[in-house]
Amino acid sequence: MERVRGALTGPWAAGALLVAVVVGGFGLYWFQPWKLWQDETVREALPEVTAAVSAPSAGGPSGATAAPPPAGPTTLASGELISHEHPTSGTVTFVRLADGSHVVRLEGLDTSNGPDLRVWLTDAPVKEGRAGWHVFDDGRYVNLGKLKGNKGSQNYTVPEDVDPSRYTSVSIWCDRFDVSFGAAELARV
Repeated sequence: MERVRGALTGPWAAGALLVAVVVGGFGLYWFQPWKLWQDETVREALPEVTAAVSAPSAGGPSGATAAPPPAGPTTLASGELISHEHPTSGTVTFVRLADGSHVVRLEGLDTSNGPDLRVWLTDAPVKEGRAGWHVFDDGRYVNLGKLKGNKGSQNYTVPEDVDPSRYTSVSIWCDRFDVSFGAAELARV
């Protein structure tokens, strides 16, 4: 009995306990399982761009005052999110704003929360089931930023140097595990 008690309190037992604590801490950091029970809801409106009103021209040749305000936002493409690694639903729209800039808008998003989720604009085809989980990092993609919330409606600015015609889908991408939570094929409108 004394031999067993000594084995449980010896230096190797303390080392094993330390290793278990470190491995457990790393596992908690890496997987962040508590996020499965935490929802973050975002309710952003579609951005509005206001045109600067120019002052009336004094003695100009046409006597024009100000240019007419630009047209409002225009939807260029849209699609419905399908589930991949986690149940995901909602609508994705690719929108050109009045100033010529572009945003990807997620509306009615509902997915699981997770570690290091991103919104990617990609050229990959959207495939159903497990076949679609890992395809989005195979070709071209633009990381539009961290997912602001796993529920609600939100906007992601597309960089000016991105050619919208080169991208055909959007993925809610888990960068930590290289897997798509859900994706939508963008059909041109």
